[in-house]
Amino acid sequence: MKLAIIIASTRPGRLGPAVAAWFEDFANNHTSFDIDVLDLADINLPMFDEPLPPMMDQYANNHTKAWAKHVAAADAFVIVTPEYNYSMPPALVNAVDYLHKEWKYKPVGFVGYGGVGAARAIEMEKQLFSALHMVPLHDSVLFPATFAPMKLAPTEHQEHAAKSMLSELEKWATATRTMR
Repeated sequence: MKLAIIIASTRPGRLGPAVAAWFEDFANNHTSFDIDVLDLADINLPMFDEPLPPMMDQYANNHTKAWAKHVAAADAFVIVTPEYNYSMPPALVNAVDYLHKEWKYKPVGFVGYGGVGAARAIEMEKQLFSALHMVPLHDSVLFPATFAPMKLAPTEHQEHAAKSMLSELEKWATATRTMR
């Protein structure tokens, strides 16, 4: 099965790549997922520019078609997210809004960082992903304080949460496979 780790922030100086690197390494040691890291800064989608709604599954733009292939290939997702103004990063909303069927019936977990561990953003993201018929997991990994990227030192509690979340992702990805 394939796990896509999506780095949701695109701003310069962001901590997302460091957090995603830690989680990718952790996941490689605790699951049998093949892992693909999708950095929204590298994917660089423009503001939604498709002429037809995503539900019609008739993408016109090459950047949408490429994004759709990445998302369709994944069996499960982990969103690495900060919190902006008590909400989710706008680049994530934009990337999600490009597609529809590619998201359906797949589990999604969350790794939040900064402030209160992006807990408020994650709650909003769960609503967004639920509307797409995904399975947002209850357990998340939260890094509540800002940290220097070279000094990311997860606690035992964060590692336990990551292991639990990965276990749930595997169960749900297996359970929803026939629905896809």
